[in-house]
Amino acid sequence: MAEPNHVAEPVSDPATPDAPRRPSAAAQMKPPSRTGDRVFLGFSSTVSVLMAVLVLVIFVFLVKAAIPALTDNDSNFFTTRTWSTDSSPLNFGIAALVWTTAISAIIALLIAVPLAIGVALFITQMAPKRLAGPVAFVVDLLAAVPSIIFGLWGSIVLGHFGFLNGVRSVLIAVLGWIPIFKETPSWSDVGGTIFLASIVLAIMILPIITATSRDVMEQTPRDQVEASLALGATRWEVIRMAVLPHSRSGIISGSMLGLGRALGETLAVTLILQQVSQMQLKRLFNPSIFTGGDTFASKIARDFPEALNDPKSLGALVASGLSLFVITFFVNAAARTIAERGVKR
Repeated sequence: MAEPNHVAEPVSDPATPDAPRRPSAAAQMKPPSRTGDRVFLGFSSTVSVLMAVLVLVIFVFLVKAAIPALTDNDSNFFTTRTWSTDSSPLNFGIAALVWTTAISAIIALLIAVPLAIGVALFITQMAPKRLAGPVAFVVDLLAAVPSIIFGLWGSIVLGHFGFLNGVRSVLIAVLGWIPIFKETPSWSDVGGTIFLASIVLAIMILPIITATSRDVMEQTPRDQVEASLALGATRWEVIRMAVLPHSRSGIISGSMLGLGRALGETLAVTLILQQVSQMQLKRLFNPSIFTGGDTFASKIARDFPEALNDPKSLGALVASGLSLFVITFFVNAAARTIAERGVKR
C-alpha cells in the first residue's frame, strides 16, 4: 500500500524576526480623562473650606461685637433674667431667654416626633400606594408654607379664637401640680403664651422630621421585612424589630434638624409670644408654659430696629445671638454623634 502523502509544514527561521503585530483593542484605547473628577474634587473641597471659614468668621464677628457690651454689663450674663440696656452700666442676662427658647423647642419636639414617626410609618409600611402618595405630598407641602403664615394662623385662629383653651384647662386641671403646667392668674387664655408657640412650632417642624424619617424607613432591606413576615411576625412586630432599628439614626437626625429649626424660629414666635414686663421678670421665677416671654430670636427681632442707634444695646443683642449660635452648634454636634453611634450599631 502506498503511504499517505504528508504535507511538509514550513519551519520558521529562528533568526528571522517575527512580523510586527497589530496592537490589541485594549492597547489602542486611551486612558479615561480625569479632568471632570479633578474639577469636581477641587470645587467641592473649596466650597467645604469656605463654609468652615464662613462659620469661623461669623463666630469671630459675634464675639468681637459682643465683648464691649459684656464688659460693661453689671449683672451675671448667664443667671440674670432682666434685660435693661438703657442705663450705664448695662444690666442684662439670658436666663429668661434660655428658658423660653428651650422649653418651647422641647415641647414642640415632644409633640412633633411621635406624630412624624407615626405618619412616616403609615406612609411607608401601612398605606396603599394610592393613599401614601397624596399623604406624603400634603405633609411635605407644610414645609413650603412661610413661617409668617404659621405665626398669623396660630396667633389668630388658635390664640384669639381660643381653640386651645379647652386643652389648657384640661392640662391645668390634671397636671397643674407640676410647675410648668401651673395656672398663672394674669394669663386667662392661651393667647401669647409659650404653650401656643410650642404648638405652632410642632406643626412647623413636623414635615422636616417626617420627610427624614420616611426616607430612611423606605431604605429598610426588604429581605428583613419579608423574612420577619415569613416567620409569622405581625405588622407591628416587623416595624418594631426591623424598620425602627434600621431607621434609628435617621429619626434622630431628623429630630435634631427639627430642634434646630425650633430653636431659631423668629417670625412665627415673634407674632405669637407676648412679652413679659421687667417687673414680672424681677419677681420669683415662674416656669409655667401658660405665660408669655421671649426667645433669643424673638428678642433680637423685636429690639433690633431700636438697637441700631445704640452700640451697647446692639452689642447686648449680639451677645444673645452668640449664645444661640453656640447652643445650636452643640445641639447639631450632639445629634451628629448620636446618629453616628446609631449607624455603627
